[in-house]
Formats: sequence, C-alpha cells, structure tokens
Amino acid sequence: MSSARKKTAVLISGSGTTLQSLIDAAEDEDFPADIALVISNKPGVKGLERAEKADIPTLVIPHRDYDSREAFDAAILDALTEAGIELVCLAGFMRILTTGFTEHWLGRMLNIHPALLPAFRGNRAHEQVLASDVTITGSTVHAVIPELDAGPIIAQGAVPRLPEDDLPALSARVRDAEQLLYPLAVRTFLGAAAELPVTKGMLFSNNPNVTFGSAAAGARP
Repeated sequence: MSSARKKTAVLISGSGTTLQSLIDAAEDEDFPADIALVISNKPGVKGLERAEKADIPTLVIPHRDYDSREAFDAAILDALTEAGIELVCLAGFMRILTTGFTEHWLGRMLNIHPALLPAFRGNRAHEQVLASDVTITGSTVHAVIPELDAGPIIAQGAVPRLPEDDLPALSARVRDAEQLLYPLAVRTFLGAAAELPVTKGMLFSNNPNVTFGSAAAGARP
C-alpha cells in the first residue's frame, strides 16, 4: 500500500452499491484513497456487510440515539478523528450534516448526488427529473459545503432520461453511472491521473461546464 494514500471514511445509510465501487477501486494500490472506515447511521444495512467482507472496520452510529443533529455529528467526528481519517466520502448517507461538521471537513469531504447539479438539488432528485422535460440526467460528485448540494463540482456523469422511464428504471441507470463516477472523482480530487471516458452511453468529465452532446443524449445503456 502506498504511503501517499489518504485514509478515507465512507458514510452510508443503505445498500452500499456506490461504496462497493470505492472498495473495488481501492484494491488497486495506485488508487489514492485507502478505505479505512465505513460508518452507517442505520444498523443491519447491506453496505455494512460489503465493508466487513472487505475487512474494512465498520461503525454503526444511529442518529436516533442522539437528541440533536449536533450531538450526532459530534459522535461521527469523534470516530473519524480517532481513526485518523483524512477524507470523507458520503455515499447514500441520508442525513443533512450540520454547518459545524461541514466546516470542519471543508475541502476534505465529498458527496455524490443523483442528478446533474446545479439542477435538481435536494431529496427526490429522480422524481424531480421525471416531473420535468429534461432528456439528460446523471450524477454529480461535489465537495461538501454548508449549503446543500452547492459545493464545487468535481465530476459529472450523464445518462439519457428516456420517454418510457419510470422511477426504478431511471434510478438504476443513474446508479450505474454513480458506480463509475465516484472512483474517478476521488482520483481527480486527490490529484491522481483520471481518464475521462465516454462509455455505456455515459459521458464523464471533471469540468463542471461540460456540454453533453448527442452521443450521450441518444445512447442507451
């Protein structure tokens, strides 16, 4: 393992499909992040099993055990500090973090959002997309700041929104993009070489001003 790899914690709330993509990427010694800890706010979720299978330490810190968001965030901060964590990746972590927590990790925390920010911020992004007339959606990895889903964009992946899409179909297509995008974004964020491919109908870029052309818009997974 390279000594240059950043000790990274992944915060989850569910099945951990995006976590798995980071675990798989980190098997490459050239990957700049070492997944050293996985924290879930919910017990018994599939993501914890994924981490344990990869021999990654896990913690369950249930948010319902705390009287306030501040107390919950303080417990997470204590765990991250004790583990010597240098980078935090939110991967389906369904809690809004406090300003104090996000400011502490400013420049050291990433989030993945299931839409092409700055469009469709907040919860129920897929439902927002389906209620709109857009023909392209996707996923965004961004640095976390106190304002929700508003931090600097690291990378985006585009997929088509098809006329026949329902919520499960659209969610699955975006989830596939997320699994490719997050490892690429971590490489980009940590300054490692990152190839930006067009593959499986998805266009990836670390340029927040990327224009999604007809190849991405017309492709089918």
